Amino acid sequence: MEAKARARANIALVKYWGKADSRLKIPAVGSISITLDKLWTETTVRFDSGLDTDTLELDGVPRPDRLTRVSATLDLLRELAGTSARARVVSRNNFPTGAGLASSASGFAALVGAGAAALGLTLSPTELSRLARRGSGSAARSIFGGFVEMHAGKAPDGSDSFAEPILAASEWPLEVVVAIAARGEKDVGSGEGMARSETSSPYYPAWVASHPDDLAAARKAIAARDFDALADVAERSCLKMHAAAMAASPPLLYWKGVTVEALHAVRALRREGVPVFFTIDAGPQLKAVCLPEARERVAAELGAVPGVLDVLTTGLGPGLEVETGGR
Repeated sequence: MEAKARARANIALVKYWGKADSRLKIPAVGSISITLDKLWTETTVRFDSGLDTDTLELDGVPRPDRLTRVSATLDLLRELAGTSARARVVSRNNFPTGAGLASSASGFAALVGAGAAALGLTLSPTELSRLARRGSGSAARSIFGGFVEMHAGKAPDGSDSFAEPILAASEWPLEVVVAIAARGEKDVGSGEGMARSETSSPYYPAWVASHPDDLAAARKAIAARDFDALADVAERSCLKMHAAAMAASPPLLYWKGVTVEALHAVRALRREGVPVFFTIDAGPQLKAVCLPEARERVAAELGAVPGVLDVLTTGLGPGLEVETGGR
């Protein structure tokens, strides 16, 4: 019982930060994201009744420290399939892991896709999205390609907390330039950072209260292909999220000096009329979203910022891809 899946990282333009239910990973707010074509996780899951326990290999290295969340996600699939078979999971990312580039989103989306296929489960994309959310909240969005909206939902069991596509990648082919500011795993993971912000940041209630307006503005901008309007709401959402995190106790500062310099470089380009805006997730990496004709200029400017280690460029990509193996 084996299958392989590939899922891509996504970056939220209207951010998700905070949970209404940490056990079920139900988000406190909805979010809108774009799926990135060239940043992906490829995962193979093989169930074997001869195994005593699940195993995880990530980027060529055994990672028992990350096995708890993986096994908990596989348990959801095992329950649906009526099996107790343990699994060998082999996963690799083609971009830095745990560094603020949404590797948990692509990782758990790929895990759910491969695991379900290996067990012979026939699940809808919505069902896969709900299951991926249980591993990582943002993984619900990586089931889909292009522009995606995640619904926070109101049901206590999380049944209405899932993502759905709102616009195909081909219908508005934006480009993303990623300025790599650090390669190592971040000190404070997103889950811990969210919990700290929820309980100690005086700005967190305002973040939640202002979110519906940001979602509405982003939906309108995407429907109209209005780049400037999307730029305004995306940058606003990003800075509000980080403001809430910075005001937590103890404070959360995911940025490095080079992150700020890259941010200023993007703002300078935009003042010059270049169609580009920034967004930053819980990590030091800056993502510059631009129209296709601006990609080379944006990549050159970010690559010239002192301290930027590398520049990645990508278009928008498809959703989950699954390849089944033998049974």
